[in-house]
Amino acid sequence: MSQPLRVAIASTGLGHISRGIETWASDLGGALQQRGVAVRLYQGGGTPPPYGKVLPNLPRESGANSRWGGRIPDWLPWGIGMSPGYRLEQTTFAWSLLRALRRSPTDILHVQDPLLALRLDQARRAGLLRTRTILAHGTEEPMEFLSRFRYLQHLSPTQMDSCREAGYWKSTWTAIGNFVDVDRFHPGSAEAMRAELGIPPGTAMILTLAAIKREHKRIDWLVGTMTTFRAQHPDLPFVLVVAGGREPDTDELIREGTALLGAQVRFLVRHPRERIPELCRAADLFVLASLFEMMPIALLEAAASGLPCLVHDEPTLRWMTGAGGIPTRMDDPDRVVRDVAALLRDPETRQRTAVNARTHAVAEFSEPAIVDRYLAYYGEVMTDGP
Repeated sequence: MSQPLRVAIASTGLGHISRGIETWASDLGGALQQRGVAVRLYQGGGTPPPYGKVLPNLPRESGANSRWGGRIPDWLPWGIGMSPGYRLEQTTFAWSLLRALRRSPTDILHVQDPLLALRLDQARRAGLLRTRTILAHGTEEPMEFLSRFRYLQHLSPTQMDSCREAGYWKSTWTAIGNFVDVDRFHPGSAEAMRAELGIPPGTAMILTLAAIKREHKRIDWLVGTMTTFRAQHPDLPFVLVVAGGREPDTDELIREGTALLGAQVRFLVRHPRERIPELCRAADLFVLASLFEMMPIALLEAAASGLPCLVHDEPTLRWMTGAGGIPTRMDDPDRVVRDVAALLRDPETRQRTAVNARTHAVAEFSEPAIVDRYLAYYGEVMTDGP
């Protein structure tokens, strides 16, 4: 009788950072545990579940990270992993994870932290570890970096096709999307949440779930566009709710956003993860202002909650939302203003799009469907030679 598959899921930021990577690790660990898989969840902080463990590391926000990171010479061979912030966090976590996996061997290590994946993959190739590392690519790494990995999970077919067209592809790579718990994220009302947020009756709640920063998530652009919307459509009352993790420019963005929109904006910094489903149910429309994404779990959560999703007209985002998405031009404020106004003035279209969003999320990205594909890929990895 063969030994049961042993899987490790790891996230350096889990327990002290709230992003898609951390959500993915936590949710996947829980889903595998529910399936009866021998899974271990390794995280960088917080309180782990019974099948989890916190590993020593230098968190990116810590003073020790800043002090030690500044002392590492750039010319050292491992310098890329020893620079300040996130990269130093990953490298120190990797040392701890290597020790943990040598003490408690596992077959598969599945991670989204790119340098963590690289360090553990290098350890295997050096003969220090037998664990096979899979990088789930969710951080926009260059193709040259991705080519170092024998086992790679692209998050969308579009991303894998782009690599293939550029000459970067291996038969041991796959494309499997993220998943969403459609039982936790479902349509419904959340009047208590709306009351808690101080949203008056008859006022549209427009939600975005994203790290509160300028770069990539473009929260400043979204706030500015909704300021224009208010000026052009004073008869359409709304409150913009921005919920996400703290970044270096978060406090400045909150000051700027409050100055522009006043009582028509709410910033929820590090909103508790367990309250996100209720937050989604309280909303009328979901907006994602980024121009490119790998595969944001927040968008799946909004779609599964039955929210029409206004997204940039980009292949991965169209694939994620299907008929529940409204592709627009997030580089054209006037276009976005028109599209938001059209949706708020047409409740029938909004409702139809909401139903489509939920249907698409359940059919394509539910936990059972995606986890089945993960397990199948694990099997392929384990039969790929010695």
